[in-house]
Amino acid sequence: MIYVLAAIGALTIVVLMWKAFGPQATGAARQRTRRAPIAPDDDPEFLRRLNEQQRKPRPGEDD
Repeated sequence: MIYVLAAIGALTIVVLMWKAFGPQATGAARQRTRRAPIAPDDDPEFLRRLNEQQRKPRPGEDD
């Protein structure tokens, strides 16, 4: 029984050490996570361009 507890304890220490000092322990690696895409109706740049396109007179239109 003591060997099973020792194995579980050793495994726990190994996992904690891996998380602390593993390959993704640097801040640069954590910053590479993907951002979720922005829906067009939530993107202010898209809405601005859409508004500009709607205000432009189209060729052939008589206002």
